[in-house]
Amino acid sequence: MKSRIAVVMSLLFVFLSLQAAPAVASPGEATVEAQSWLGQIDDGDYDQSWQMASGFFRTAVSQANWTASLQAARAPLGALIARQLTTNQQASSLPGAPDGEYRILFFSSEFAYKKAAIETLTFLREADGQWRAAGYFIK
Repeated sequence: MKSRIAVVMSLLFVFLSLQAAPAVASPGEATVEAQSWLGQIDDGDYDQSWQMASGFFRTAVSQANWTASLQAARAPLGALIARQLTTNQQASSLPGAPDGEYRILFFSSEFAYKKAAIETLTFLREADGQWRAAGYFIK
């Protein structure tokens, strides 16, 4: 009898814990936004990608510097051939960035003139609930 009560109490505790847990975004939400944002870069719309980035990003990098950096980094690669999400990590704290809800996405990408590239994209959930770019790196 005592073991049944313990099992029921354990299940009740788990159920109540799940009900009280704050909502956590599904990994897919940030991934969809990230792919859309990368599409802007693929299309050469660097100014729009800057405008759609997070406030943290726009404060750290001027629009002119962002556009110049992307032109220098992406133009030599040529057109995107393929991109596959390989890793989707969640973080709440990153070096040099304010605490928040982050997704770090790694894409294995192929371009016309670079067959194997890794794109690392960090997305931040802003106060309005939207996921926006907070960092981008390609190697």
